[in-house]
Amino acid sequence: MLPTENRLRRREDFATAVRRGRRAGRPSLVVHLHSGATDPHAPGESAPPARAGFVVSKAVGGAVVRNQVKRRLRHLVRDRLSELPPGSLVVVRALPGAGDADHPQLARDLDAAFQRLLGGGTR
Repeated sequence: MLPTENRLRRREDFATAVRRGRRAGRPSLVVHLHSGATDPHAPGESAPPARAGFVVSKAVGGAVVRNQVKRRLRHLVRDRLSELPPGSLVVVRALPGAGDADHPQLARDLDAAFQRLLGGGTR
């Protein structure tokens, strides 16, 4: 589970990440990253934490499959939040192939997307 301060919850934040951020697509997911965004809702924080949100549509599968994909993605992103610049907004959109992908495949796709967006990371 992602800590509360690391969750994207507002529609405006999702829209900002998707519309203003950079995008990297992989076979099972698409990652949108808006780096260094300041949180207009946070009172006086100098370096807000990176926040992540997830979009898993019915095209991925039934409710059980969608929830399983969301849990896997939350777990994977939680371990990678420290690599993101402070104040970043991340939206991970699962593609229909994510329902059939196993945990290591989702991890590889997420790492490749982050590496592309961050300009060559450590993962």
